[in-house]
Amino acid sequence: MGVSAYPDGVSGPSSPSANPTRWAGVPLTDRRAERRALLIDAAFRLFGEGGEPALSVRSVCRACGLNTRYFYESFADTDELLGAVYDRVSADLAAEVERAMRGASDSLRARTRAGMAAVLHFSSADPRRGRVLFTDARANPVLTARRSATQDVLREAVLTEGWRLHPDTAPVAAMVGAAMYTGAMAELAQQWLAGQLGDDLEAVVDFALQLVLR
Repeated sequence: MGVSAYPDGVSGPSSPSANPTRWAGVPLTDRRAERRALLIDAAFRLFGEGGEPALSVRSVCRACGLNTRYFYESFADTDELLGAVYDRVSADLAAEVERAMRGASDSLRARTRAGMAAVLHFSSADPRRGRVLFTDARANPVLTARRSATQDVLREAVLTEGWRLHPDTAPVAAMVGAAMYTGAMAELAQQWLAGQLGDDLEAVVDFALQLVLR
């Protein structure tokens, strides 16, 4: 990914974030954390709306009103920043899925359905999330690597949940099932976001559930 930047010492024009008194009285660690969060927020908006071409050091700093030196305080380049964007959106998705599954009855069918619906709803409720997690994750190497790691974590979570509900399942059968579910869920989300499956989320989840738990 190409990196463009303001000249040293130059920030985006006339933003309240560039006010030199903005950080007065704020502890150093809190300042850094807040600036990092501002950069991630700006990158999420820019990438979500314009894809990789919209993301540069200059555009991100302009969007959040920070001097470029604050960019390099947190990130080496825009690839590292994009990875942080993915991590945040992925963590938000995981929390949403966990909440949905906690609210479902304690059966494999109910919890699987709740998890599926949560993934599709979260990803399409804000199209920028879907772009980061699925749509652009196939073409961008940073997102591809992050997505692969996330799928590994999901596969382990599916295994753990399956064994919790069905402890007598043969290990190989459980691992095959977890691998198939993980891959199928990613493809399902991809097709849902592309508009290939209509607009009835509940119907899509019901059909998917029939295939997964037939």
